[in-house]
Amino acid sequence: MSKEFPLVSIITVNYNQSEVTCQLLESLQKITYPNIEVIVVDNASQDDDPQMIKRRYPNIVLIENPINYGFAAGNNMGIMAANGEYVMFLNNDTEVRPDFLEPLIAKFKENQHVGAVTPKIRFFHTPDTIQYAGYTSMNPITIRNFAYGYKEEDLGQHDVDRLTPYAHGAAMMVPMDLIRKIGMMSYIFFLYYEEADFCDRIRRAGYKIYYVHNSLVYHKESISTGKLSALKIYYLYRNRIVYMRRNIYGNKFYLGLLYQLAVAIPKNALVFLLKGKLKLFYAYYRAIGWHINHMFDKTVHENPML
Repeated sequence: MSKEFPLVSIITVNYNQSEVTCQLLESLQKITYPNIEVIVVDNASQDDDPQMIKRRYPNIVLIENPINYGFAAGNNMGIMAANGEYVMFLNNDTEVRPDFLEPLIAKFKENQHVGAVTPKIRFFHTPDTIQYAGYTSMNPITIRNFAYGYKEEDLGQHDVDRLTPYAHGAAMMVPMDLIRKIGMMSYIFFLYYEEADFCDRIRRAGYKIYYVHNSLVYHKESISTGKLSALKIYYLYRNRIVYMRRNIYGNKFYLGLLYQLAVAIPKNALVFLLKGKLKLFYAYYRAIGWHINHMFDKTVHENPML
């Protein structure tokens, strides 16, 4: 079985959302791929009982971190416990189609230079609407990119596999051998941009990333951080610059930094100040302050090895 159906380690990170995580696990109970292990990493949930996950699904591996070290660190804990030939990272707020794994495995078998694969993602609450069908390249100045198919009704217009510069962080699969080669996710991110950084490292190592159209996952979007919160703003803008420091070089880095510090952050912060949303206003400047305090911090550029 191991040659035809290599072991896939499915890793998901839970934080105060055990019931949501159980909904993912219930969907995994129905998949047709016969050789998986499921690893749930709880990031020190405060208002939750992660043991309920183990009680309901005793065959999973449950890792309970004593401290919340962040999403990247949670995934890394899962990697270190994994036995699979492939690692499938799944957000806990996703649910999967029964046949979602087979096309992903098939893409790796087609080409030894494939370093990551990622499925089509639709919105869970509007299941005929696409969230992701591949990404555009990252703009080195604004540090933004866009998903193909976003908010389009799925009429088959994206039913072809394509190269993509970035897998979607909610659902991506990577060979364990490649993780041993390039390292795990960087701990520095904590939340947001860790998957984009990881994909850049995969491509710099000479591997390709593919969107696989006939693998389907449904995403409930961000549950634990909320639609808009000081936590989300802080890590988005802090990590946007962390990502730049790690992946953008030369004049493009300085132009991008100038844009973030002189245009993007002041403009957005001013909007929240005028609306009286002081917590959101200060989140932007805490993000800048972090970089001032860590201007020469070498850990910004470290990649933890397996």
